[in-house]
Amino acid sequence: MTEQQVRELIDAATRTPGEIDAAIDRIGPATVAAVLLDELGSRADIDELTDYPTIVVEFALSHRGETASHTITTDKGRTTCAPGRPDAPDAVVSQELADLLRGVFGTRGARTNPTRSIAWHHLGEPRAIVGPPHVFTTVRRLLRGSEPVSHDLSELSIRFGSDKWGLHYYTPHYEKYFTPLADLALNILEIGVGGYSHPEWGGGSLRMWKRFFHRSMVYGVDTFDKQAHQRQRIGILQGDQSDVDFLEQALGRTGPLDIVIDDGSHLNSDVLTSFRCLFPHLRPGGLYVVEDVQTSYWPGFGGSSENLDDPATSVGFTKALVDGLNHEEFEPAEARTPTATDRQIGSLHFHHNLVVIEKARNEEGALPVWIPRRPIDRR
Repeated sequence: MTEQQVRELIDAATRTPGEIDAAIDRIGPATVAAVLLDELGSRADIDELTDYPTIVVEFALSHRGETASHTITTDKGRTTCAPGRPDAPDAVVSQELADLLRGVFGTRGARTNPTRSIAWHHLGEPRAIVGPPHVFTTVRRLLRGSEPVSHDLSELSIRFGSDKWGLHYYTPHYEKYFTPLADLALNILEIGVGGYSHPEWGGGSLRMWKRFFHRSMVYGVDTFDKQAHQRQRIGILQGDQSDVDFLEQALGRTGPLDIVIDDGSHLNSDVLTSFRCLFPHLRPGGLYVVEDVQTSYWPGFGGSSENLDDPATSVGFTKALVDGLNHEEFEPAEARTPTATDRQIGSLHFHHNLVVIEKARNEEGALPVWIPRRPIDRR
């Protein structure tokens, strides 16, 4: 499947039944089933069940009166998906394909799965209920990927090995800003995959964002080769965040962005270059986040603990954005000519080592001229 096909399915999941069926026809029922079962497998956390025996689950998915079988096999904490009917499944999940699509990629209010039924094999044997309920647990894990779930970002950070909780305490702030957006279909870009030069290290926060934003495309940028972390709904882009030409090319793949998280080199010059390039491509209402701004005070990263208003540092630069936020209130008015960025800063939020910038139209108008610009003499 392609990124475009996944995007189309995410969009179709909130459409009318006729539009959903038309999307399945265009993409093909087999491809749609493969996309949805990949999502179920990735959301099931089967890696926690390494001591479980091999479990085979058949998904009998129907579309326009025809049913096709697909198989999910879990073994030693790993999940594989394949088309076709298994010889001896441990359970058979039957469901309309369009219904499963709404469950996996629809909004939470639409996740009802009303056409689903489950047939348990081996229930006629005592071992099915006397022994450990491996089959029940595994199937439940798989099916919860199509049901409404509230995620704790701090727990997800720990689960996936991200440093956004523990080494830092960013996730409580992220929950405040991101929870209202979790049900939307977004384009999310994080600069910095993690793990330095090792190709298989890092990627924890990308997986965290994929799980939290269940309808979004997530992209990671890194100077090193991190293709090992590419997954369905996770794209990897290799390049330098200080290279404007590379960033412009990356935008050709991602499209307009809704969230940007800069967890890259933390060099002050790189932070500013990336912001100036990417912020104009952020959609209205989008959020631009800069992590680890402590480097604004570290000379080794181009920062300064003496010149605190230096616009060449990340904190000095973002503090100046506060003036841009209030550009209409300068006295006299011609004292500041607003920049394009000034007109698009909706709000700024400063936390320990973290800055969150909201993009929104900033042209409310100055206070009325009849309001005195000098204190009233009350003597």
